[in-house]
Amino acid sequence: MRLNETQLRQVDAQVKRLLSTDSYYGKIYREAGITGVSSVEEFEALPFSSKDDLRNAYPLGIQAVPDEEIVRIHSSSGTTGKPVIIPYTAKDVDDWATMFARCYETAGITKSDRIHITPGYGLWTAGIGFQLGCEKLGAMAIPMGPGNTDKQLQMMVDLKSTVLCATSSYALLLSEEIEQRGIKDQICLKKGVIGSERWSDKMRKNIKDRLGIELYDIYGLTEIYGPGIGINCTGETAMHYWDDFIYIEIIDPKTGKPVPDGEEGEIVITTLVKEGAPLLRFRTHDISRIVPEPCHCDRCKKYPRIDIIKGRSDDMFKVHGVNMFPSQVEELLSLVDGVSSEYNINIAHDDEKNRDVMLVTCEAEGRVNFEKTALRIKELFKSRIGVTPKITVVPVGTLPRSEKKTKRVIDHREL
Repeated sequence: MRLNETQLRQVDAQVKRLLSTDSYYGKIYREAGITGVSSVEEFEALPFSSKDDLRNAYPLGIQAVPDEEIVRIHSSSGTTGKPVIIPYTAKDVDDWATMFARCYETAGITKSDRIHITPGYGLWTAGIGFQLGCEKLGAMAIPMGPGNTDKQLQMMVDLKSTVLCATSSYALLLSEEIEQRGIKDQICLKKGVIGSERWSDKMRKNIKDRLGIELYDIYGLTEIYGPGIGINCTGETAMHYWDDFIYIEIIDPKTGKPVPDGEEGEIVITTLVKEGAPLLRFRTHDISRIVPEPCHCDRCKKYPRIDIIKGRSDDMFKVHGVNMFPSQVEELLSLVDGVSSEYNINIAHDDEKNRDVMLVTCEAEGRVNFEKTALRIKELFKSRIGVTPKITVVPVGTLPRSEKKTKRVIDHREL
C-alpha cells in the first residue's frame, strides 16, 4: 500500500509547514537538508519519529502552530519518565471526532444507540475520544469513566445502554459481574467497542459469550489523535483505517525497510492533515500487517485494512536466552481445556543459583484437575517455546481484574 498522489501532496505540505516553524521536527528536517517530498522514495527517506523524540521535545517542542490555535492537550498513559504531551487544534479535535463517528457507523451503531463509556477521562485520550465520536454521531453518551462497578451496572440497567465502550480487561470484569449477579436479562447491550490493549481470542470469546453481544476492535494511540483511527466491520477481524487522515506503512522492525503487503511487521503512521503536532513516519511498535484482500462490506470497502494487533515489538521478554511475547503465551494457554484468558507472568533472578525463574499463574475452571492442567501447560511451554516455567493454576476469578490495561508480565529483574 503506497502513497497515492493526494497523500504525497499532503505529506509534502506537512514537511514544508514543519520547516517553517521552530518546532522539534522543523529543526531536525532543516539540519537533515530536507526541503519537501515529491516521490515515494523521498518519503521513505524521511527519518522515523518515535516516542523518544516526543520525550526529548517535552513539554511542547513538537507543537507546530502558535499557542492561540491550541485548544487542548492530551498525554499518553502507562509510560515511565517524562510524559508524552500532544497539543490539538480545534480542527484536530473535529477531525478526530469525525474518524471516531465513522468507527461507530462501521460497527452499525446509530443515533438511536445509548453508548456506555467506561475508559478514563482527563489527560488520557480514551474516554473523551469515545464521547467525541458519540456526540458527532448524534447518539446518547453515558460518560461513566472507569470504576465503581455497582454504579456502572445500575446505569447500564436503568438507562438501557446498548453499546459498551471499554478496555478488554474491564469488559471482562463487567461481563463476569453481570453473570455472577444473574442480571443478564436486564442488560440491553448489543455491541461492544473495545480498545486500548491487545486481547486474546479466548478473552474475546469469554466476553462475547457472557454478554451475548457483537465485539469490535477499535485502534488508535494518543500520539496519533487517540482511539478511533481504525475499526473492524461486522463479520471481519481486520480493521479499516481512515487513509484520508493517516497513512500506514508496515516495516521490518529490525531493518526499518517496508515489507510487502500481507507480510507482518511494525505499524508506522504518518498524520496527513494534523495541525497541532504532525507526526511523519511515527513508529508505533504495534505488530500487524496490511490486509490486501478486499472487504465484503459496502459501507467502508474503499478504506484499506490492517490485521488485528498481534502484539508489540517492545513487548518481548527474555528468559534463559529465549525471546518470548505475551501473544505466544496466550496462544499456548488457549490449547488447554478449561483454562481461562486470565494469566500473569512473574520473572525474577535467583541469586543463589544464578539463574532466572519464571512463574506463570493462570486461571482454570473448577471442573478440570489443576495438577494435570499445570503439567500440560508446562509441557507445552517446553515443547513450543523452549523454556520450563513454574506453573500455578488457580480458580477462575482469583487473579485481579483491571479497570484499565492489565499488566501481564512483571519482570522483577528490572527493579
